[in-house]
Amino acid sequence: MDGVFADMEAELIRQAEMLFGQPMTRRLDEPATESDDAEAPPDAAADDPVPDFAPPVPRLIMTARQQRRLWHHIETIENFWEGLAELEPGVLRRLAALAVERRWEIIFLTKRPETVGATAQVQTQRWLQSKGFLLPSVFVVQGSRGRIAAALGLDIVVDDRGDNCLDVVVDSKARAILVRRDAGQLPAAAQRLGVGAVKSVADCLDILIQVDSARREEPGVMARVRRLLGLKEPSST
Repeated sequence: MDGVFADMEAELIRQAEMLFGQPMTRRLDEPATESDDAEAPPDAAADDPVPDFAPPVPRLIMTARQQRRLWHHIETIENFWEGLAELEPGVLRRLAALAVERRWEIIFLTKRPETVGATAQVQTQRWLQSKGFLLPSVFVVQGSRGRIAAALGLDIVVDDRGDNCLDVVVDSKARAILVRRDAGQLPAAAQRLGVGAVKSVADCLDILIQVDSARREEPGVMARVRRLLGLKEPSST
């Protein structure tokens, strides 16, 4: 959900700057400095870690204590998950139309924590419906995306985190597609394991349409997926 369809990062930045009363971001091309680390308070130690549901937000400059405080704050905001913007306006409506036209079964996976108000699942369902995807199936999950993909028998998993994509290809038979909006290259190890990368969900949908059309007409669907994602064929040795 977040980082693929919903712009959680922008809202986290806004809430952090409201909470701490100062700019909390750096440009992505600006390296961290020793002074950034020196500002960490003594109780920001690893023995009290940031919640494991908390995704990395590269643009936020925060100590571990500040991250914990931010997430505690988020949990007090009523129906927080319903207020996020759509990263690619209109893409969910397009996905919904394709799902009906092509008889795709879509499951939305998320690790969102609970907040005041409706459950995270219900908030997510309401948000998806407000963006044009009616009757969405939403699972609030924990643990390896790969094991979840295997248990649900998923064919393709789309995610914005490389570690989740690696889990998918290692622990299941599903293919993983990484939505990577920055200009960085996908690590070679991820490519070797069969993780493909796209720059947007719109690009991902274009590929899935081609794959689905090919599947109906000819064999070798997985080979076509690899070609469309720019992946090399696995070695026969």
